Amino acid sequence: MIRSARVSAVIALSCAVAGVGLVGCDDSAKADPEASATTSAAASKEAGDQDFTGTKKIEVGGRLVNVSCSGTSADGRPVVMLVAGGGDGLEKMAGLQETLSKKNRVCSYDRPGEGASDQPEGPQTLESTGKVLTTVLDRVAGDAPVVLAGHSLGGLIAARYAPDHQDRIKGLVLMDATSPTQTADLNKGIPETATGPAVALRDQTLAILHGGEPEKLTVPDGKVRSAGDIPVEVIHHGKRYLAEVPDYGPGLERAWTDGQRKWLAVSSRSKLSTAKTSGHYIYVDQPDIAVRAIERVAVQVVDGAQGVD
Repeated sequence: MIRSARVSAVIALSCAVAGVGLVGCDDSAKADPEASATTSAAASKEAGDQDFTGTKKIEVGGRLVNVSCSGTSADGRPVVMLVAGGGDGLEKMAGLQETLSKKNRVCSYDRPGEGASDQPEGPQTLESTGKVLTTVLDRVAGDAPVVLAGHSLGGLIAARYAPDHQDRIKGLVLMDATSPTQTADLNKGIPETATGPAVALRDQTLAILHGGEPEKLTVPDGKVRSAGDIPVEVIHHGKRYLAEVPDYGPGLERAWTDGQRKWLAVSSRSKLSTAKTSGHYIYVDQPDIAVRAIERVAVQVVDGAQGVD
């Protein structure tokens, strides 16, 4: 049976609204975990983690975290760390990483429960997720400045992490980041009295935000905290696919847009733009926009370090 436009929109929203990959979502970029984990491991065995190229596993608190790095470091230039959305492993961002690595040192990683990393030992919080990111950055970036570029749930994680690590995080790019008030947005946009397919969407998404599979990560709503005056680019999808959700779509679309604006408070140097023809996966639909934004922020980090306005 061919899916109707309305049903397809609900499925798309299930994949997108919380940045989590649910059953039936895009898995076109999945790769064999074991193959991914061992690529170039032998070649990088004797190299420091800050110089290795390829994919390897790093021990973090007794669990193995899958990490990929490419490109070369340059004095003064930041290391770019890509942070994927929920349900996506680092392979999903491989194309973006390859393009960026022509001019930058770029790394990505699978959070516990995602990709080729070990499963989490138990429930995860934003604090425990942040500790994993800190350990990965310690190993692959050392004392170098870092630009975090996060998509969807990865964008939320990056924006929550930056204020507590201003000594290291010198720039942010948030690509259709999950709203800082996602739970409230969904409960308001699809109320308890609602009926129809949107109800399943709400309940499933909230279950995952509150500690469900695959990461067992609880993501509470919260006020956006400032990371100072670091350069930040917030990119919002331009294809209004959320508006197609039966009965509640326009409100969900407005709430998502409002969520993007809320993230501007993370820095006094934040900028909001729209990827006009993109759905949720901006770095797939319009990769040039994602690349240019990340490279702009990286240049601003260098200029700031050199005292150039």
